[in-house]
Amino acid sequence: MSNLQVEQSQSVTKEFSIKAILPVILALITGMLLVMLDSTIMNVAIPQLEKTFDASLKTIQWAITGYTLALSVIIPLAGWFSDKFTAKRVFLASIVLFTIGSLLCSMAQSTTELIIFRILQGLGGGMIAPIGMAMSFKIAPPDKRGSIMGLLGLPMLIAPVLGPVLSGWLLEYASWHWIFLINVPIGIIAMIVGVKFLPVIEKGNKAKLDIWGVILSPLAFSSLVFGVHRGGVDGWGDRITIISLAFSFIALALFIFVELRQKEPLLELRSFRSLEFSKGMILTWINQFALFGSILLIPIFLQQVRGFSSFESGLLVIPQALISFAGMIIGGKLFDKFGARPVVFSGLVLLSTGLFLLSRLQNDTSVYVMISYFAIMGLGQGLTTMQLGTHVLKAAPKDLISRVTPLTASAQQIVGSFAVAIMSGLLTSNIATHMGQGNQKLPSAAMVAGFHDTFLVSLVLALCGVVLSLFLRNPKS
Repeated sequence: MSNLQVEQSQSVTKEFSIKAILPVILALITGMLLVMLDSTIMNVAIPQLEKTFDASLKTIQWAITGYTLALSVIIPLAGWFSDKFTAKRVFLASIVLFTIGSLLCSMAQSTTELIIFRILQGLGGGMIAPIGMAMSFKIAPPDKRGSIMGLLGLPMLIAPVLGPVLSGWLLEYASWHWIFLINVPIGIIAMIVGVKFLPVIEKGNKAKLDIWGVILSPLAFSSLVFGVHRGGVDGWGDRITIISLAFSFIALALFIFVELRQKEPLLELRSFRSLEFSKGMILTWINQFALFGSILLIPIFLQQVRGFSSFESGLLVIPQALISFAGMIIGGKLFDKFGARPVVFSGLVLLSTGLFLLSRLQNDTSVYVMISYFAIMGLGQGLTTMQLGTHVLKAAPKDLISRVTPLTASAQQIVGSFAVAIMSGLLTSNIATHMGQGNQKLPSAAMVAGFHDTFLVSLVLALCGVVLSLFLRNPKS
């Protein structure tokens, strides 16, 4: 290649990355933020919804469980839908459905209506993240993918912080209806930006629908998610929990058997033949479990032990989100230059350090000291999460990205459900254990000790991730 050709190639890459990719990423970020923000807002509003509908906690939790089940059903179909109708059309249609579901939720007159409309929300929101990830990976030049995927992680940081703050403000100064109505203007903005900027990367084709995959995947994933949710609430020895989990394992085994023999499978399980893909996925799951030591436990600690409101708790973790975003940007650039191993290793070391410090928190620890601990965790989170996602996609078959992102999203949905159930159960069990030992002077001391033990479980997982990250290698082209 001549010097002129090299200069032209570099010029095209630069122009494409700056003038074309960023508006597209803005459209994708807006759509993904719409869905992720709703989840955190809903979690904070549960006590208010119990009073409004005069319903028990178990009944209201079905509004969250139903949403999660809808996600687990629809996510595996994202690849086929985007191949059949183009990713842009499906992405925009999902936003419309989610926005309509949000509007209906705000008008719900009973818990039954709320649960049904939340399921509609889940059916709309489930395909947004995997399609968004696939689109960003396809349009980004190979040497810019780390940086671009780092930007795409912005909704993951904003939602956990902004959600509780926004929800607390809306519940205090407006009404519960607005925790759903707020999605309507955001959805309209996402639609306008998406129509204007999202490209049609490929034409719709006659993609063959994997009938057996369509039948088995909802059975396997929804029953598994239901069993995990049920186990976290009613105990793992509950009869319905055991039946649901047993059924899900049988359906999952059949699904894997069928998919590996399909020419056009619903989920591209053959990606696990790549050693780097498998290592990346395992490390992603470990990282996700460990992170719940932060995402799940920190707000509970701040509210139940320290007595902060949900609004105040959200404000206290803003520095964590800001540092995490900086970590994502820096980590993306380092990923493009050095690959996944040094970046992920550094991130997991910082995450482990943060979890260790959190395991030393007391009920009189200075607010500024706590914020510094959160910031360390945020930096580790930023260096690790999206870089692992980019590494996994780079290790997957390039022409099957649209079928791989639903696979990774489905797996993360299931792992997330396990993490919530297990970490919540461990926290409750650890606190009860310390309460029953009789050597605690105050119940608050038993609660602090219970949090310590649970943070240490997350720490052990993060340290396992540190070791595994040393074995990452750059995927072969």
